[in-house]
Amino acid sequence: MNETIRKLMSMPQDRAPEPAEQQTAARELETQAGRAVYPKSVTPAGGKAFFLTHGPDKQLGVATLDADALQVELRPMDHENAAMLRAELPFLAPSLVGLPTSLGLGDRLGLATPGHIRAVRGTGVVPVLAQQSIREIERTGRTADEVMDAATWGVLQEGYRDGFGSDADHLKTPADVDLTAAAGFTMFTIDPGDHVNDAADRMDAEALEDGLDAVPWDQLETTRTDTEAAYADRAFDLGGFELECSGEAVARAAVKYGAAVAHAAAMSRHIASTMGERAFELEMSVDETETPTTPVEHFYVASELKRLGVEVVSVAPRFVGRFEKGVDYIGDLDELESTFRQHVAIARELGPYKLSIHSGSDKFSVYRIAAKVADGLVHVKTAGTSYLEAVRAIAVVDPGLFREILAFAFDRWDVDRATYHVSAEPAKAKRPEELTDDELPGALDQFDTRQILHVTFGSVLTDRADGGYRFRDRFYQVLRDHEEEHYDALERHLGKHADPFAVK
Repeated sequence: MNETIRKLMSMPQDRAPEPAEQQTAARELETQAGRAVYPKSVTPAGGKAFFLTHGPDKQLGVATLDADALQVELRPMDHENAAMLRAELPFLAPSLVGLPTSLGLGDRLGLATPGHIRAVRGTGVVPVLAQQSIREIERTGRTADEVMDAATWGVLQEGYRDGFGSDADHLKTPADVDLTAAAGFTMFTIDPGDHVNDAADRMDAEALEDGLDAVPWDQLETTRTDTEAAYADRAFDLGGFELECSGEAVARAAVKYGAAVAHAAAMSRHIASTMGERAFELEMSVDETETPTTPVEHFYVASELKRLGVEVVSVAPRFVGRFEKGVDYIGDLDELESTFRQHVAIARELGPYKLSIHSGSDKFSVYRIAAKVADGLVHVKTAGTSYLEAVRAIAVVDPGLFREILAFAFDRWDVDRATYHVSAEPAKAKRPEELTDDELPGALDQFDTRQILHVTFGSVLTDRADGGYRFRDRFYQVLRDHEEEHYDALERHLGKHADPFAVK
C-alpha cells in the first residue's frame, strides 16, 4: 500500500515527482488523512512527504514511514509551518529574479497564488508572487509575514518549482525596510516620491536657481559644479540615439530628482546593512509623480545612482500618458513608443536593468510596445486587477454579495479615490439594481465601474458593521468555496498580461 510513498520519500530532493507519482501518492495519503489532497502539492524531503489538504480549512500534511507504517500528521497553515517549509523546501522561498522579463502579481487577498502560477506557467516570464506595498498592507489589514506565507502555500499547492520573486513594494522609510526584510523579501522597491520636486518643470530662472541651492549636494557627495561638468551641454551616445543634455534640462533634473536620488542612496545603504549576507535586488520607482520623467531626467537619475554605488535591477520612470488603475493606457501610443525606446536605450547603457511598468494592470496596448522594443528588459507590476478578478468570480457565484459590494463601492468612491490618479465618473456606471444577474460579471469590463471597484478595495475588505466585518468574511468564504472558479478567472486574465512577453 505504501510503496509509492516509500519511493517518493527516497527520491533525491532536487528531483520533482512525476504527476502520476503524485496522483497515486495523494490517494494513499487521503486514506490516512481522511481529507482530500492536492496532488501537485505532494513533495518529498528529508525522509518525509509534505502535502496540502482540501477542506473548509486547508491543512499541511506531514507524512512519515515508521516501521513501514504510514503516519500522517495534520498541521495548521500558520507562519511557523510556512517558515519551516521554506527551510525544508528551498523552492518555496523567493529568489532573486535578475534581468529576465518578470511579472509582479500582487495578491491583496492571500488566495490568488495558484491562479497566478497557472497564468505564467510555461511562458518563461518570471512571476513575483509575494508582492505588496506598505500602503496595501495597511489598507488590507495584513502583515508582511502573511504576504510571504500566502505565496509559500500557493507554490506548494501547485508544486511550482520554476522559481519566483518577492517585492517589498513602494518603501519610503527605513522602518518599511526592516518590516519586509524580516519577512524574507528579496527585492526592495524604493519609493522616493516624497522627495521629488514636481515644480521643477515649471520654475522660472530665479526659482530654478533657488532650487539648485536647495539640492542636498552633501548627501549626493558631489557639487553643483561637478554635476554641471558631468552632464550639462553634453551629448551622450546611447547606442541608437544621441541624448543631448542642455544646461537647463540638467538643472531641472537635479532640482526635480536630486533629493530623491539622495534618499534612494540612503535607503539602499540601510537595506544592505539590514540584509547583511543575504542577497537582494533593488528597484527605484518615481512613477507616482505629477509629471513624466524625461529621458534626460532618467539618464541623470540612473547615472547618479551608479556613481553612488547603487546597483538597481529595475527603474520605474513616470512614463508619458496616464497609467490609471485597472484600465488600459490613456494617451498617445506613438509618443509612448518613441520615449519608451529612449528609456530602454538608457537602461541598456547604464545597467543593463529593466524598465518597470507600475500601475501595469490591464495596460495591454503598452505590453505590445514593451515586448517589441525592450528586448526582455521589462518588469510589469499588477495588483488591483487580481482583486477585480476575485470580485468577478463573486459576481458569477454569489450575485447578491456582489451587488452589496458594488453599492458600497459607489458610496465610498469620493473618499477612497483621493489617493489615486483616476478618472472614473460614477454617473456613467450602472448601479447594481440596473443590472441583471447575467450582466454582473461584465460590469467589471466597463471603465467607470472597474475603477470604482478598484480603488475601494481597502474599504471593502476592512469596513466593519455590527461588531464584525461588513464583507471580508463572506468575501473570503465565497472564494474558498469556489476556488477553481477564482483560479480560472485569474488564469484567463493574468495570462493575457504574460502572453505578450512569453518566450517563443
